[in-house]
Amino acid sequence: MAETDLYAPIKALLHAQGYTVKGEIGPCDIVAVRGDEPPVIVEIKAGLTMALLLQGVDRMAMSEAVYLAVPRLPGRGRKDGVRIRGLLRRLGLGLIVVKDGVAEVRLDPGPYSPRPNARRQGRLLREFQLRQGDPEVGGRPGGGVMTAYRQGCLRLALYLSEHGTSKAAVAGRAVDVGKAATMMRANHYGWFERVGRGLYDVTDAGRAAAASGGDISGK
Repeated sequence: MAETDLYAPIKALLHAQGYTVKGEIGPCDIVAVRGDEPPVIVEIKAGLTMALLLQGVDRMAMSEAVYLAVPRLPGRGRKDGVRIRGLLRRLGLGLIVVKDGVAEVRLDPGPYSPRPNARRQGRLLREFQLRQGDPEVGGRPGGGVMTAYRQGCLRLALYLSEHGTSKAAVAGRAVDVGKAATMMRANHYGWFERVGRGLYDVTDAGRAAAASGGDISGK
């Protein structure tokens, strides 16, 4: 869909709300005015690009009511749509989507007051505090990250490799892993083998991981 194909549906939407609408006013694709209210500015693109986001932010110097208009949103599914609207909300921008010749407001512009997610912040800080040292280089692709959980499992596997079958509580205290029994029972990496009530040994995979376990301490 060409960008100009979005103009008529957006004009009809705004006109139905009592606005006088004109295209290509100054640097703006669409400007709509209703009485003494601040102007509504709409920037049109064939897709939601960085260029469109920058245009929208720039237009906010002329009005607090700035919408970005596209024929479709990038990404797949509802989750991506929620994330995109969240981004626009943080920028203070509105969103109009034109589909099958009909323009629909998906988000109205407005001031954004950040509200940190206490649960997610708590998980972030727990991982920071529990991870020993700094074993990872920031910015690298995901996968195989030396998390605090993995560090703990490696320390347990190393302890069992050196001391043999042990009670989970004893091994946990020895290597300072608070949830040793839970971690061994979950056996996320396949490194532990339950040999009795509360007793665990290390598997061949766990022994190999402990031997080449990378930077357990992160130093």
